[in-house]
Amino acid sequence: MSAIYLLITASICVAALFLVGFIWSVKSNQFKDPKGSSMRILLDEFSEPKSKKQ
Repeated sequence: MSAIYLLITASICVAALFLVGFIWSVKSNQFKDPKGSSMRILLDEFSEPKSKKQ
């Protein structure tokens, strides 16, 4: 029976850590630009320059 109490306590602690991490990420604007990452992959900023034909 003591193992159940230990597991319940551990799961509540892990859930509290995830909640604190989520609240921290929202307050530090981690989710401010949801479309930015998906649009950045389409840009050709870092591609090699095309060679000119002579």
